[in-house]
Amino acid sequence: MSRLAGLSLFALCLLAACGYHTAGHNVQLPSEIHSIAIPVFTNQTQTARIEQVVTASVVHEFIGRTHYRVVTQPDDSTDAVLHGTVLGTSSGPLTVGTRTGRVATANVVIVLQVSLTDRHGKVLYQNPNFNYHDEYEMSNDVASFFDERSPALGRISEQLARALVTSILEAY
Repeated sequence: MSRLAGLSLFALCLLAACGYHTAGHNVQLPSEIHSIAIPVFTNQTQTARIEQVVTASVVHEFIGRTHYRVVTQPDDSTDAVLHGTVLGTSSGPLTVGTRTGRVATANVVIVLQVSLTDRHGKVLYQNPNFNYHDEYEMSNDVASFFDERSPALGRISEQLARALVTSILEAY
């Protein structure tokens, strides 16, 4: 066996034994939690409808990844409530095209305040400053340019929801 093949095999064995697992799939909140209400988040930004986009993504992520019954409004049968506030959104240039001198990619940041409480008011999860950021590409064609920020916020809110639900689930 060549030295390169031996090193490759060794590296493959290390990777296979690293204990990698998909985060959040086997972790659950306390056993008495069976349903979670997720009312529409509050929007304290100038970004129109961002609270609706983020809330919808969080609801979709909870439904897709957990066994909890998810409702939009708390009632007597709801075991926990997830409240959220979108505190800020911002975007700015990240890279500039060398030929065009125009912004090629931009960075977008969404900041949330979130808390999950059980029916008795006990805080199960709280983060007053949940930050999520990612980048998106800008159109290079001026003739077909349209604002990429809104679709980017939709895509990024899905990734934000994934990170938030993982953070909530892994708190236990």
